[in-house]
Amino acid sequence: MLSSVPRTLRTAGTALAAWTPLRRGAAAGGAALTALLIGLPTAVIPNPLFSRMTPTLWWNYPALAATAVLAGIVIATYVKAPADPRASRSGSIGGVLSFLAVGCPVCNKFVLMALGTSGALGIWAPLQPFLALASVALLAVAAVKRLTGELACRTSARDTAPAA
Repeated sequence: MLSSVPRTLRTAGTALAAWTPLRRGAAAGGAALTALLIGLPTAVIPNPLFSRMTPTLWWNYPALAATAVLAGIVIATYVKAPADPRASRSGSIGGVLSFLAVGCPVCNKFVLMALGTSGALGIWAPLQPFLALASVALLAVAAVKRLTGELACRTSARDTAPAA
């Protein structure tokens, strides 16, 4: 079964397993912060400051959870690790897409200006699950790039060290 898993994913898993408690804590903190930064203003997490014009849908919760976990992993890779701008762009775009995906379609001012209320409900709302999938995919790509980069950099540094 492991032979069917791509080598890149195994490498990312190896890097993730080697994390220190500091990195794991940073991932948990990053996940919690992401969940709050996306969940509160979109009212997926009920709160007195924000409300929705449309009900929260069932898929908003797993989309927010997956986004938070993957964003937490990406954020934690920046703890004592060099930045890869390509992974950073994927993660940033994934986070923005997640915010647009789980948000109330009628509460988004840009969508309302561009499509109107009926367009927001008839055109934008059906696209939101696909935005959620794209968001999770981009965050997963960013996480895998960052994790495999950790081992690649560590290996290449060992390989290029002068012999004693």
